[in-house]
Amino acid sequence: MDTKTLISEEIAKVVPDLDQETIFNLLETPKNSDMGDLAFPAFSLAKVLRKAPQMIASDIAEQIDASNFDKVEAVGPYINFFLDKAKISANVLEQVISAGSDYAAQAIGQGRNVAIDMSSPNIAKPFSIGHLRSTVIGDSLANIFEKIGYKAVKINHLGDWGKQFGMLIVAYKKWGSKEAVQANPINELLQLYVRINAEAENDPSVDEEAREWFRKLEAGDQEATELWQWFRDESLVEFNRLYDELGVSFDSFNGEAFYNDKMDEVVDILTEKGLLEESQGAQVVNLEKYGIEHPALIKKSDGATLYITRDLAAALYRKRQYDFAKAVYVVGNEQSAHFKQLKAVLKEMDFDWSDDITHVPFGLVTKEGKKLSTRKGNVILLEPTVAEAISRAKAQIESKNPNLADKDAVAHAVGVGAIKFYDLKTDRLNGYDFDLEAMVSFEGETGPYVQYAHARIQSILRKANFTADASTNYSLNDAESWEIIKLIQDFPRIIKRAADNFEPSIVAKFAISLAQSFNKYYAHTRILDESPERDSRLALSYATATVLKEALRLLGVEAPNEM
Repeated sequence: MDTKTLISEEIAKVVPDLDQETIFNLLETPKNSDMGDLAFPAFSLAKVLRKAPQMIASDIAEQIDASNFDKVEAVGPYINFFLDKAKISANVLEQVISAGSDYAAQAIGQGRNVAIDMSSPNIAKPFSIGHLRSTVIGDSLANIFEKIGYKAVKINHLGDWGKQFGMLIVAYKKWGSKEAVQANPINELLQLYVRINAEAENDPSVDEEAREWFRKLEAGDQEATELWQWFRDESLVEFNRLYDELGVSFDSFNGEAFYNDKMDEVVDILTEKGLLEESQGAQVVNLEKYGIEHPALIKKSDGATLYITRDLAAALYRKRQYDFAKAVYVVGNEQSAHFKQLKAVLKEMDFDWSDDITHVPFGLVTKEGKKLSTRKGNVILLEPTVAEAISRAKAQIESKNPNLADKDAVAHAVGVGAIKFYDLKTDRLNGYDFDLEAMVSFEGETGPYVQYAHARIQSILRKANFTADASTNYSLNDAESWEIIKLIQDFPRIIKRAADNFEPSIVAKFAISLAQSFNKYYAHTRILDESPERDSRLALSYATATVLKEALRLLGVEAPNEM
C-alpha cells in the first residue's frame, strides 16, 4: 500500500464525514520536508464540523494511530505526517527486488485490447521527422497500456490511396525509370512527386491527368493497379528498415486502400438510419446537436467517398476484429475537428463504443522555428538523422570510455534512444524544435543522461559484486535516500497517470527526476564504503537501476549496462 492510501485510511477512521477518496485527493506535499512528508488541510471540514480548522487539525492529530508513522502533529490548520523512513524503505526495496522488471505492473486492463492507430506514413514519400512523433508516442503508449494489463494492437494505417497516386503515376510515366526506383525507391519517387507538383502549379491539365489516372486506379485498371502495388511494396521495404532501426513493430499494415470495399456498408447504415442529407449535391451528416458546426461530408457530388467515410469503415472493422476496450488515434493536432466528427457520426449510428475512441493529438516538430512540408521538399529525413545521432553518440562514448567492448551496439542504443526520449519528454500537445546536438547530449534532461545514470549504477553493483536478495531486510532513513524511495514508490501511480492522460512525457519526466535524485545521492554518499548501511545503499542502487530501466523501456528506449 502506498503512503497516501495509508494516511487516507487512518484519517477516514477518525473522520467518518469524509470518504477515503476525497481525503486522498486533499493530501498535499509540504514545500519544506521539515513540515512532514504529507499534510492534510482541515479547512474542508470546518463547515461540516462547525469548528475552526486549527481545532479540527488538533483533534484529528490526537486520535490518529501514530504507530505507522514517525510522528503526526498538528501545525495550525494542517495535520503533518512524518513517515517511518526505515519501515517504508524496507518495504519498497523488498517489492522492487521481488518483482524485478514487473514492479509497478497492474491488472487494470484485464487482458482487453487497445487498438492504436499510429505512425501511418504516406507511401512513396520519405519517412521524415514529421512521422516520428506519431510513431514513438504510439509505441510508448502501447508499452504503457500493456504495463497496466491491456493488450496493445499497433496499427499502421498507411497513406496508400488518394489523388497523389494519380500524380505519381503521371510523373513516373513522364520521367521515371524502373532501375532508378529500384535503386533508391523513396528518394526517386519523392523527386518525381515534387517535380510533378511544381509542374501542376503552372499547368492545370497535369492535375486533370492525375485525377484521370486515380479514377482508373479506383476502377481497377491493370496498369494503374500494378504501378500502385509496386510503389507500395518498394516503400514498405524502406519503411520496415527504418522501423527496425527504431525498434518499433506493428500488428497490422492495413492502410487506406484496405477499406475501399468496406465503405459501402457505412453508407448503407447511414442511409437506413436516415442520417444522410443532401447539401449542394453531396451527402452529409448534420452534427449540430453535438456542437459541431460543419457537417460530416460522406460522399462528394461526383460520388467519391472521403476520409471520414474510410475512417468510419476502419473503426467498424477494428471493433469487429479486435473488440477493443479503447481505440486510440495518435494523429497530429490539426486533425482534431476530423476526429470530433468521426466520434459524433458513430454515435449517430448508435455505436455506443464510439465513447471508447480517443484522439491523441500532438504538436508539430519544427526546424529553426519553421514548419516542414514534403510537397515543397522541405523535410528532415529520419534515416540520415538517426545515422547522425548514432555517430554523435559514438564520438562521446569514444571520449568517455574508449575501451568499451560493445561500442557500436551501445552507440545505436544511445543515438536512437536520444531522439525518442527528446520527443517523448515534451508534453505531446507542445511542439518542439529539432536540435540533434541537444538531444544526444549526456548532460541535461536527455535520454543519454538517464541511460548514463543506469550504466553508472551497474558499474557500482559490479564493483561491489552485489546481488540483491528479497529476503534481506534492507532499510535506510537518511534524507537523500528518502527522496529516491518516494519516487520509486510513486512509479505505479506515474504509469497509471501516463495511461489515463495518454501522455508518455509523465514517464519521461519521472525518469529524469529519478536519475537526478540518484546522481545527487551518489555525489553525497560513499555507497561502496564499509558501513552498516552498505548493503542497503547497494539495494537502493539496484532498485533505482531496475526502475530506470523499466521507465526507459516504457518509452521504447534501451538501457545499456555500460556506456
